[in-house]
Amino acid sequence: MQHETNTFAPSPADYAAFEQGGGWPGLCRGDGLLEAVAGANIPVQGAIEALRAANHRVVPLVWAAANPSAHVTDDAFERIVGGLLETLKASGPVDGVYLDLHGAMVTQSFDDGEGELLRRIRDLVGPRVPVVASLDLHANVTRAMVDRSDALSVYRTYPHVDMAETGARAVFLLQQMLARGQRLAKAFHQFDFLTGLPSQSTYIEPTQSLYAQLGALEQSTTCAMSFAPGFPMADFPDCGMSALAYAADSERAATAVEQFARAVRDSEPAFAMALLSPDEAVARAMARGEPGAPVVLADTQDNPGAGGNGDTTGLLQALLRHRARQAVLGLMIDPESAARAHAAGVGTTLEFSLGAQSGRTDVEPVMGRFTVERLGDGRFTCTGPMFKGFRMALGPMCLLRAESSPGVQVILASRKCQAADQQMFRHLGVDPSKQSILALKSSVHFRADFQAMAREVLIVRSPGPALADPADFPWTRLRPGIRLRPLGPAFKG
Repeated sequence: MQHETNTFAPSPADYAAFEQGGGWPGLCRGDGLLEAVAGANIPVQGAIEALRAANHRVVPLVWAAANPSAHVTDDAFERIVGGLLETLKASGPVDGVYLDLHGAMVTQSFDDGEGELLRRIRDLVGPRVPVVASLDLHANVTRAMVDRSDALSVYRTYPHVDMAETGARAVFLLQQMLARGQRLAKAFHQFDFLTGLPSQSTYIEPTQSLYAQLGALEQSTTCAMSFAPGFPMADFPDCGMSALAYAADSERAATAVEQFARAVRDSEPAFAMALLSPDEAVARAMARGEPGAPVVLADTQDNPGAGGNGDTTGLLQALLRHRARQAVLGLMIDPESAARAHAAGVGTTLEFSLGAQSGRTDVEPVMGRFTVERLGDGRFTCTGPMFKGFRMALGPMCLLRAESSPGVQVILASRKCQAADQQMFRHLGVDPSKQSILALKSSVHFRADFQAMAREVLIVRSPGPALADPADFPWTRLRPGIRLRPLGPAFKG
């Protein structure tokens, strides 16, 4: 059950959100799970392949994922987790349990959604059955999650190109325990500062070097280690970064975690990152971008992958205001405008009111005449390193060109998904490499498929609920003393 909860976001994740999946496979149970995830870079698929390779019988339970948003509703949590537990109970005695979790799920009733899910699993299978889970790099790992599981394994890449690999790593730990007939010792450390999502990318420093150090330390200590930079948008005491180690003995695990913790603490100043206004970013992009070497503008604060709705207009307004050339913005999530474009047909020029459907008071729609250039049904298979094999169903899509600024095009979709794969553009006939400016509603995942072509990547601070600087959130429930940004002010409660 995968959900990344931004408690400051406008829209909750109800049961229908998990049925739709939002770019992930939709809600399914039993053997339907195996078919839904086949061939996709998803942790559970990596786990299934590893279990089958070791000749284990796999009993599929439930797959459920929804786009990042505000809290998971109690109705969705109880129905999905209830179904998972029923299937597990009906399966009879099992040798082990593997779970594909996110690690940053907050529900209407539980701050620690995964901790509660693990509690119920543990109560059902008892203390002797090993329970392992893979977690997203943005997991806000809690003591309850560590105590109620036997091992947790966290992604090591952002963009997350190692999702399936992480599922297989979790299974390796499960198999170790089954073979030895005993549990691993654990060590857990929580850090005392928050970092913004853009600075957590493993394509840049300091995270790139930290994960290299993690791998080297794992080799030298023979510990299984994980580092979770956390999801700094969930207002509860355990929000933030953490490190984990599993080993044959507790002293080795504790020593390894402390060594890595020192490296993270030493890197705190390097986590600070420059953020540009929309006008600053567009002006720089116009000066430097060209076909074959576009400048990528990351509209990070409206990232649907972090709780945004993909409908804020600040960056689009800047592109139009500066009359940018060979510029494409995507994905703007606006089902009403996409439906109008489909009704009108290719070649039609209409008055549109784009975006600003979430009710934010700091965002206004873009009003103007746009020509419908291409239409698409939103069904395609991704090919990039992160989403490879994902079968998208984004509803009616269209490509619009602004009449007032013909160098600016906008891609609309009807269902939330961040712009993280080139096929989202190619589906509508747009070759990203031939643009001068690519404005992407994403924080970091776009780097997997777009960074290689980019002359430069700029992080834009435009309106949206996924704030790039954690100190900008109106926190009320963090643990006292945690710094709200690298070297920043401490939360006082």
